[in-house]
Amino acid sequence: MWPDLKDQISVEEAQLQQLLTLHQPLLGQSRTQAPNAIELSALATLLHSFYTGIENLFRRIAIETDGGIGKGEGWHRRLLLQMAEGGGHRPPVISAGLLERLQPYLQFRHVFRSSYSFQLRWEKMQPLVLHCEETFSSLRLEIAEFVSRMETGRSPG
Repeated sequence: MWPDLKDQISVEEAQLQQLLTLHQPLLGQSRTQAPNAIELSALATLLHSFYTGIENLFRRIAIETDGGIGKGEGWHRRLLLQMAEGGGHRPPVISAGLLERLQPYLQFRHVFRSSYSFQLRWEKMQPLVLHCEETFSSLRLEIAEFVSRMETGRSPG
C-alpha cells in the first residue's frame, strides 16, 4: 500500500506543478495587470484544476490511509477537513493554517462549477491566483512532512 501511495502522491504533485508551469506566463502577467475576459476564464480554469488536483491527492490519501471518503453532499468540504485531522494511524496531512488557505480554493471550485464565466470577478479571484504558487509550495512541504511521519511512524507534533 505505502509505496503505491507515495507514487500516487508524486504523480499528483507533478501534475499540479505542470499545471502551474503551463500557466506561468499568465500568472506573471496577472501580477501587474488585470486580465481580460478570456484571460480571466483561463485563470478560473487554472484555479478549478488546481483545487481539483489537490483534492485528487487528498482522495488518494484518504482511500489508502482512512479506508475512503464520505459520500453525499458536502463530501468535498469533509475531505478537506479530514486531511487536517489525524485519523486512526495517520497524522494530519495538512496544518490548520493550510486548511484555512485552501478553503477559499474549495469555495471557488463551487463558484466555477455553478456560474457562467462572464459572471467571474477578478477582484474575488485575484488573491487565489496570486497565491496559488505559494499555496502549492506550502502543500508540498506539508505533504513531504506527512510522508516522512508515515515512513518513520512518528506521531504529529
